[in-house]
Amino acid sequence: MWFLYQLAMAAGLGVAAPVLLARRGRHYLPTLPARLGRLPEARGTRPLWLHAASVGEAGVASTLARALPPDLDLVVTTVTPTGQAAAKRLFEPLAANGRSVVVTYLPFDLGLLVGRFLDRYAPRALVLFESELWPLLLRDCRRRSMPVAVLNARISDRSYGRMKRAGRLYRRFLLDPLGRLGAQSPQDEERLLSLGAGRERTSMTGNLKFDTPEPAPVAGLEDALRDLAGNRPVLIAGSTMPGEEAIVLDAFERLDREALLVLAPRHPERFDEAWREVEERPLPAIRRSRMDAAGGSAPAGPRREAAPRVVLLDSLGELASIYRLASAAFIGGTLVPTGGHNPIEAARFGVPVIVGPSMENFRRIARDFEAAGALTVVRDGQALTRAWRQILDRPDDAAQRGARGLALVDRNRGAVARSVELLRQVVDLSVPPAAADPVGRAGVSTGTPDRD
Repeated sequence: MWFLYQLAMAAGLGVAAPVLLARRGRHYLPTLPARLGRLPEARGTRPLWLHAASVGEAGVASTLARALPPDLDLVVTTVTPTGQAAAKRLFEPLAANGRSVVVTYLPFDLGLLVGRFLDRYAPRALVLFESELWPLLLRDCRRRSMPVAVLNARISDRSYGRMKRAGRLYRRFLLDPLGRLGAQSPQDEERLLSLGAGRERTSMTGNLKFDTPEPAPVAGLEDALRDLAGNRPVLIAGSTMPGEEAIVLDAFERLDREALLVLAPRHPERFDEAWREVEERPLPAIRRSRMDAAGGSAPAGPRREAAPRVVLLDSLGELASIYRLASAAFIGGTLVPTGGHNPIEAARFGVPVIVGPSMENFRRIARDFEAAGALTVVRDGQALTRAWRQILDRPDDAAQRGARGLALVDRNRGAVARSVELLRQVVDLSVPPAAADPVGRAGVSTGTPDRD
């Protein structure tokens, strides 16, 4: 059976590879060496392995890591290149006090590759975040008696239906190897229990994203955006998805208010596509990559002589920080049916938050924010224009809405402490005395993979 699984996995990768390379090759080619077994050098002693698939999970993983013993070595893996960039940036400050941090990519779920990874780093335990489960990886961890925990676990509506249909297969290959599961919400906890996780292993620890600290300002960028905005308010449309940039730009054109729009597509391979949408409109605009970080830059291209009205944020890891500049934040992936994105990044700055109707992946958070009067839900681009207009015309009401969102974030903190306590139930987090401060041990390893 496992042979057939690996054969299917290899065949699937072979079929998908040409499509992925054609669409996203520039961004995904650098991920292949590590995913195929060319791994950075092992550092430290008995590291804890944190797997964070993409950007959001990398932020959650770094939040947890700050609460762990400061000399506990770490191996951090991601799947996406944006997640890798975020992990390198977020974990670099944690490589101190003798701690080593290796940041690399998760191997493909094939026996030789997973075995090579486990042999290389010999982690004491694996911590998965949210819903990233791979059957062969879990099998090999179980065979090595390596504990596995899932933190910040969530199950979307779509995933829950698939898992229910899989029945015993899902429980046997994806739930049974898990030592502990910490759910984001009571609904996630109940879904895990209904799938067979077992009450003795499952608890509601809360959403770690509420505990994520404010990101540090990006050097030069915030001053540059303030210079470009002048006296105009800043509107941010973050994590937009295919088809959504056109809706957002049309809504902004109808606004008839002086404002600067920062448009931030979710995936880097779509930056050029989003820029083409901007160029189709008579809006003075500039790409962040062409800005002078010390103080902004004049727009470039035809019809770009006036002060910019649109900035395309074609960069990685900077969106979370600049939400602090916003008069309002629209959260992308919500006006198209993709399940939505997390509003907490903007709400923690006291910024009024707007979303579309597609929030299936964040249903509990959306419901709590809406009940607190801290979230505006719009059905289409016309409604987005009206929501922006209301926020700009009624700044006192907007400030109150933002304050309610910030208060909700503050009330929901505490998941980190509960998650660490759950983790201690399955793995010893103490550091062996022999591992303390050997020469050359501290630091972040993200470098050239070895060639053996």
